[in-house]
Amino acid sequence: MPPKIAALGKTAEAGPGTAPPGARRLAVAVLLLAALALPFFVKNFVVFQFTMALIYAIAILGLNLLTGFNGQFSLGHSAFFGIGAYTAAILIDQAGLPYWLTFPLAGLVCFVVGFLFGLPALRLEGIYLALATFALAVAMPQILKSSPLEPWTGGVQGIVIVKPDAPFGLPLTADQWLYFLTLAISLGLTVCAFNLVNSRTGRALMAIRDNPIAARAMGIDIALYKSLTFGVSALYTGVAGALSAVVVQFVAPDSFTFVLAVALFVGLVVGGVGWIPGSLIGGLFVLFVPNLAEQVSKGLAGAVYGVILILVIYIMPSGAAGLLRLIAERLRRMVGQGRDDPAGRRTR
Repeated sequence: MPPKIAALGKTAEAGPGTAPPGARRLAVAVLLLAALALPFFVKNFVVFQFTMALIYAIAILGLNLLTGFNGQFSLGHSAFFGIGAYTAAILIDQAGLPYWLTFPLAGLVCFVVGFLFGLPALRLEGIYLALATFALAVAMPQILKSSPLEPWTGGVQGIVIVKPDAPFGLPLTADQWLYFLTLAISLGLTVCAFNLVNSRTGRALMAIRDNPIAARAMGIDIALYKSLTFGVSALYTGVAGALSAVVVQFVAPDSFTFVLAVALFVGLVVGGVGWIPGSLIGGLFVLFVPNLAEQVSKGLAGAVYGVILILVIYIMPSGAAGLLRLIAERLRRMVGQGRDDPAGRRTR
């Protein structure tokens, strides 16, 4: 893993997590209540946008497990996103499976593909692994367009999916239902990621990232852990892709190009490498900032986006995690100074 990225991951891990447990729980409760109330106060299109932000957050979380916690550098997660989307679309369109059943199946398919891809990638590190994953991202759209797969993938025309209605007669629109479904899945996967990172397996992943030689000397099977991490990361991204297919109601090869891979990586860096809650911030950035740049200037949307990204990285060199850590430290100092009396003695 490049030293700069590793440093970002270490900074993020030591960042906002230092806040008092009570403050963290309160912040989580407030955010959850706001997320539950959101669909009832905004238009359906805004609900759709936040649903897509959650989907991107799931994919970024998968990339974070691979890059932030295990140190494997990937620029090819758009391929796993596309595989998950096409798995769901094919199973719904041609096999007639219910949409909710395609999510775990898409995750399972992507886990197998990611694990198998991770096996030969074990000999590669740093920029060489990045180049291998870059090749996967570039090749995937062409593979999906290929003639042998066209009967299943629909070729360049893609596959159209019917948006599902809310089940059990719930008084929700289709967009509201998919938002709550995506929110529930994202919360479940986030809890799983927290448990994984804080477990013995998570400590082994971070040991491999920080010092592979020392990890091997401690008896950690580096090959197995790296391959499994690639598989789990692909599973998260595949579930995100399947959700995207159902929410957007359409899949096509050109929707899963290298541009998407770069967007996911940008979201990872902006949110904070090695900080799990940063995935949500990254998902919001990936969805809303390009739209904001296009509103500023349609002809120069790319240039405006680049300027915004440069400013964000300049202000938050360690991502949102580093910024929040800095704010928390300053607030702690202010509170500490406020408790001192004029003579410099701390009040009791």
